[in-house]
Amino acid sequence: MDGAAETLPILPPPFSLAAHDRVGSTSDEAKILAGNGAPHGRVVWAREQTGGRGRLNRRWVSPRGNLFTSVVLRPQVGPARAAELGFVAAVAVARTIADCLPASSRVALKWPNDVLVEGAKIAGILLEARSGPVDLVDWVVLGIGINVVAAPDETPYPATCLAQQGASSSVAGVLERLIRELGSWVGRWEAEGFAPIRAAWLAQAHGLGETVDIRHGGDPLSGRFLDLDRDGALILETPAGTRRITAGDVHFPAA
Repeated sequence: MDGAAETLPILPPPFSLAAHDRVGSTSDEAKILAGNGAPHGRVVWAREQTGGRGRLNRRWVSPRGNLFTSVVLRPQVGPARAAELGFVAAVAVARTIADCLPASSRVALKWPNDVLVEGAKIAGILLEARSGPVDLVDWVVLGIGINVVAAPDETPYPATCLAQQGASSSVAGVLERLIRELGSWVGRWEAEGFAPIRAAWLAQAHGLGETVDIRHGGDPLSGRFLDLDRDGALILETPAGTRRITAGDVHFPAA
């Protein structure tokens, strides 16, 4: 690792590590590698990000001690199916976090890309892709951030970290667990399709059956979070009928 003398994570094949002390964004680094022909399973990991970002280009606070990583994947699928990998990653991240915490901890998945512990955000996922020939994607980059030792203070939502929840895991240890889980779930997705991923995601869905507000420009749309569609869309039951939501932020009205 650039500028750091410590034991590096050991990743299972086909994953391989590109480790850095500091980068602007692991996803930007991974996209450069992908564009230059990096193989499926290339993992970019940095101890610190100076320009980390989440979905909708929101800033991702990236202090040392937390996990920042991005993974290059080359699935032989079209863009619609490639989008399912965001849910694959969410399930893998949730299982990783659950493995680090006491069995009584409540780990949940918030649509579309957040992982919560006891109702507070602990991880986020950013999926980016480039189209290739014959209606297939050339590559997918999964950016994953997990709060290990620190949670941001100034956020519009509650945030937490593994340390606050009673875990003492190292960043390298969390990364090793994450890549093992990701490899397992990507393999299952490739062999069995989205159905088992959807079932695993729904089993940990935050707010399923509850009233939610969906915000994606314009006025919020309110309704009951009914289901996850077979392509990952949120199914919202409203007074005007059932709606499929493919993009937006989910908010839970104050009790």
